[in-house]
Amino acid sequence: MATPRLEGKVAIVTGAGSQTEGIGNGRAAAVVFAREGARVLLVDRKLAAAEQTREMIAAEGGVADAFEADVTNSADCRAMVARAVERWGRLDILDNNVGIGGAGTVVTVDEDEWDRVMRVNVKGMMLASKAAVPAMAANGGGAIVNISSIAALRPRGMTPYSTSKGAVIALTRAMAVDHAREGIRVNCIAPGPVYTPMVYAAGMPEEVRERRRRASLLQLEGTGWDIGYAALFLVSDEARYITGVVLPVDGGVTISVVAR
Repeated sequence: MATPRLEGKVAIVTGAGSQTEGIGNGRAAAVVFAREGARVLLVDRKLAAAEQTREMIAAEGGVADAFEADVTNSADCRAMVARAVERWGRLDILDNNVGIGGAGTVVTVDEDEWDRVMRVNVKGMMLASKAAVPAMAANGGGAIVNISSIAALRPRGMTPYSTSKGAVIALTRAMAVDHAREGIRVNCIAPGPVYTPMVYAAGMPEEVRERRRRASLLQLEGTGWDIGYAALFLVSDEARYITGVVLPVDGGVTISVVAR
């Protein structure tokens, strides 16, 4: 029997709950990490949502703990890393999954909303990484995955969101350069229009959902599992020679848009 790909590793997944029932990107990553042998700290601003993910993992025989934290708060980020290290003795993986939407143009967006999107989508990843990197370096290295969006690669009507996700890509590349000497790989996933609780909680009409599916070259609807499995590869030792990359997981949506 093959050794689990993350055997002996400790992971933190931020945004590990879901807004409603179902599988979001963070929950999917947490579950597949646990299936592959990692011990996972499930971080969410809503403890009940993280606890639900913990129950799913426990039902499969995995090891996880739920932790309430706001990643825009530096003290909370330090506390989540301390919890993982205190409980399991190390930290190897960070999946930065927290993010919110933001529509409008530079003309129409409210300044406070602009600041909120940047604080959650960019500063939150910076603070989580700021707390996690020293703990990883103490173990000789680790892997970080930041979740961006194809909205950063082909902006369309969501300028605050697109800008924040473009900043995530730049942050990823900068961190990959900064922390390679500490044995830390940093990569980025750019999800396409996946159907997750964050999407259907907003009440997406079925015709819009179908249009999103048809936008894929593969004519498939993406799910949180697609993002979770991509994250699993990037944090595993199979990706040991990969750092600073942006991986679109979009069924070909990005290139189909360009082709038109």
